Amino acid sequence: MDQPAAAIQSLQVVLDHAEKERDAAQNALRVAEEAAQRARAQADQLGQYRGEYHQRWTGQFSQSGTGPLVQSYHGFGQRLDQAITQQQRQCGHSDQRVLQARQLLQARETRVAAIRKLIERRLAGLQQQAHRRDQKQTDEAAQRAAWAARAAAEHS
Repeated sequence: MDQPAAAIQSLQVVLDHAEKERDAAQNALRVAEEAAQRARAQADQLGQYRGEYHQRWTGQFSQSGTGPLVQSYHGFGQRLDQAITQQQRQCGHSDQRVLQARQLLQARETRVAAIRKLIERRLAGLQQQAHRRDQKQTDEAAQRAAWAARAAAEHS
């Protein structure tokens, strides 16, 4: 194998590796987006439950609001608020992981595109060299034919 072909083959190996990294980054982004979606859904469910709980117990307190019952309501409400706050933090972390995964994917896609462009340029350069070589050979052959025709004309 000649040197230019070996260089193209080496670049192809690099491209294959870069494409595998890009594919892994795409998968990581998909997983991160699914996790973020689940975290948001859970936060939404907790928020809805808090609203329902508050509405149900507000009606209950208007009928009979004893001290221990009110304390129990407030205690559970505080724990529910803590769970919602924690879940919102989890949503923030999940969103951050999605952002990082997107940035990594973009970098991987840029690398793949750059390697492809480099391969295209190298191939174009090789084609241009081959064209020049062919043109040179054609010109030399035409020049030899012209010399041969002159020499033949001089001898006749």
